[in-house]
Amino acid sequence: MGPHDVRLTTRYEADDFTVSLYSVLHEAGHGLYEQGFKSEHAGTPMAEAVSLGIHESQSRLWENKVGRAPAFWNDWHSIACEHLPALKRFTPEQLTKAVNRVSPSFIRVEADEVTYDLHIILRYELEKALIAGDLHVKDIPGVWNEQFKGMFGIEVPDDTQGCLQDIHWSMGGFGYFPTYSLGNLNSAQLYDSAQKALGPRLGDLQNGNYHGLLGWLRTNVHQFGKQYPPAELMQNATGKPTQPDYHWSYLKDRFSSMG
Repeated sequence: MGPHDVRLTTRYEADDFTVSLYSVLHEAGHGLYEQGFKSEHAGTPMAEAVSLGIHESQSRLWENKVGRAPAFWNDWHSIACEHLPALKRFTPEQLTKAVNRVSPSFIRVEADEVTYDLHIILRYELEKALIAGDLHVKDIPGVWNEQFKGMFGIEVPDDTQGCLQDIHWSMGGFGYFPTYSLGNLNSAQLYDSAQKALGPRLGDLQNGNYHGLLGWLRTNVHQFGKQYPPAELMQNATGKPTQPDYHWSYLKDRFSSMG
């Protein structure tokens, strides 16, 4: 036990190893952030996350910017095949395309990067209506299903794949969902700055070397805890406060290259 003791949880699907893989990468991103605070600041706000939008940027960065990149599967292909021999018939390129497949889905945490933020928008709009008194709890399933079909073009089969899939509302976590989208914006912007700063060293990811990227995050994000407000932290790390353009450019670059 100590200031850098971080425990992770994950979930498993027996017929889809990527569910647990990307769950672990996501939670590891959170854990690395928590482990990046300075030991001498333990017990103070300097050893606490500055915001959920920054926290989620770290999880989404490792889960998606790293874990779904071609470099990741070039490195991990042989390891994956060792544990899952059925994958030997697929090339790293094929696996990369498979984990970046874009298709509407019912479950937020399993959504692809292109449609993910639509899941957040749906929840955010319903939250606003609930808080304003324009939506009653008993009407949530029907409104959810109607708006979901309008956004995704598919019909929700039951509430477990609809309005009851998340724990947030049941534990009073209203206003949390937008932090995931903020995390997407921040992660794209931070990753862009890391790429520019590290240059060829970021290419070491395909050789299993993550020290350059992690070191950049330690230096520019993790070590500061709550020293700076989120906007100032982003300004210091990237030269700008949070901008949507980087996420948009990232999505275009990532998915236009998938063919």
